[in-house]
Amino acid sequence: MTIFQKQQQFYSSGQTLSYSFRKENLIRLKTMILTHQKQLEEALYADLGKSPTEAYMTEIGLVLSEISYQLKHLKRNMKQKRVRTPLSQFPSKSYRLACPYGSVLIICPWNYPLLLSLQPLAGAMASGNTVTLKLSEYSHHTSLLLKQLIKENFKEEYICVQNGDSSVATALLQESWNFIFFTGSEKVGRIVYEQAASKLIPVVLELGGKSPVILDATAPLDLAAKRIVFGKLLNAGQTCVAPDYLLVEKKVKDQLVERLIFWMRHQYPTPLDNPAYPKIISSHHFNRILNLFDQTTILYGGKSDSHQLKIEPTIIDEPSFDQAIMKEEIFAPILPILCFETDEQLLSILNRFHTPLACYLFTDKKRKNMLLNRFSFGGGCVNDTIIHLANLNLPFGGIGTSGIGSYHGGKSFEVFSHYKSILEKSRIIDLPMRYAPYSRFSDKLIKKFLK
Repeated sequence: MTIFQKQQQFYSSGQTLSYSFRKENLIRLKTMILTHQKQLEEALYADLGKSPTEAYMTEIGLVLSEISYQLKHLKRNMKQKRVRTPLSQFPSKSYRLACPYGSVLIICPWNYPLLLSLQPLAGAMASGNTVTLKLSEYSHHTSLLLKQLIKENFKEEYICVQNGDSSVATALLQESWNFIFFTGSEKVGRIVYEQAASKLIPVVLELGGKSPVILDATAPLDLAAKRIVFGKLLNAGQTCVAPDYLLVEKKVKDQLVERLIFWMRHQYPTPLDNPAYPKIISSHHFNRILNLFDQTTILYGGKSDSHQLKIEPTIIDEPSFDQAIMKEEIFAPILPILCFETDEQLLSILNRFHTPLACYLFTDKKRKNMLLNRFSFGGGCVNDTIIHLANLNLPFGGIGTSGIGSYHGGKSFEVFSHYKSILEKSRIIDLPMRYAPYSRFSDKLIKKFLK
């Protein structure tokens, strides 16, 4: 019997449906993380060079917040949601009932291996599903540790971890899952989507893209530079919502570059020798990034250490659109800077790219409103970067090539649930006008109610 069949069988037993089961296992997941926090920090450092502070701030803490949210709102989310019933349906009541999909496959990436596996897992558990997690082979230490911890704390027919390369994911995609949740690249997301579509399996795809920062002359340059550098250098730029490139109003470009360099030096002095500065995940990705430097003008940084897999924070000056660095998501601590002078020029540059997962605005109110209404992107911040992800009241997800569907907080419970629409009719009163044979009187009543 395959793990999929075991989980289908366990789900069919009805054990995952009760409030007590869901609550108990969410608490168990939270306790598992708290008990093994030190080991998780060590695994994240081994894989990505994350300091304990960054590991907690961007992974462990966010997962704990998600679990706490699901526990706090679980009873309310499981209740029937009453909706109004039109007079034509009198006497009856109408409601929406949240039901689990069943057996869920969650395919996880390597860049935030704890956050992007356990955060969707918490939503799937709260919704009453069984779950198989496919973890990345690149984040080797974290994937192995999570497999061990999940195995020690949960029955495999309820929650199971599968490690391995793309062949493992390919095999898992042959099963008829009730729901698939994928985080990763657009290229692999298309493959997952095609496989799911062939079986009519609903999906959420959390992808990426080239997320811009837009800054005009009205922005407080020092504060903006500090926040842009923070967002860019988290996890050495290996973040799906990292600022990918910067569009700056031409007349303040030089002043902004000066402040960017200042904050890069301040936040990570001697980055190649700084234990708090993260590394690139693998030599394959390291070499891909170095190739992006070809034929570019470097304003700052550019050095690297192949033994430690570290690349300095780097600023690239006005690359052309046909250069490699502007043709793909960078996923590295490299920030290209482009200039604009008018809104038309700004929109022309933005529209060269597919719809991004995020956008960050440091502009006046008029330009902010124009961009929020005319430029399509998943989500973002005004006067900051990345931190919209930490608000569980904001659904997180993309649009177009940056993804399908969203999650976080209440949306996590919703996305892993199918909502049945139910109308309960009274057995006592039965209005006759809807039944044949019809009369002029019944016709008049029907037209009165339905208009």
